[in-house]
Amino acid sequence: MQTQKLTFFHPDQNQQKSLYLAQEKISAGFPSPADDFKELRISIDQEVVRNEEATFYARVSGESMQGAGLDDGDLLVIDRSIEPKNGKIAVCYIDGEFTVKRLRVVEDGIFLIPENPKYQPIKVTEENELIIWGIVTYVVKKV
Repeated sequence: MQTQKLTFFHPDQNQQKSLYLAQEKISAGFPSPADDFKELRISIDQEVVRNEEATFYARVSGESMQGAGLDDGDLLVIDRSIEPKNGKIAVCYIDGEFTVKRLRVVEDGIFLIPENPKYQPIKVTEENELIIWGIVTYVVKKV
């Protein structure tokens, strides 16, 4: 089984940092004049955390989800209060190990689908111990 090692962190709402947010949208096409540039303060935790008690962060280790944009070292925001559904990217605890995969729920069972052709889907059987631990809501990338 191709699982990934995840390291979990819980948001520390007591240590929030507010950073400046440009009021104007940043153009990805032609530049726009920034004469009336305004600043607000923003906390990333406040943007990505909907349910503080049920939200965790984890770092991705491995490359099985590269096709979904989850690369080795990326930081995932995971919400344990969201209902698992077909097509969602989930952090799963299967047979004693954590992995992140896309859920495929079909008539004859559940599959954990990697997003890299080098890896095979995992068909969950009655012999497997599966806990869908949480749903990935955001990914924070380094550039």
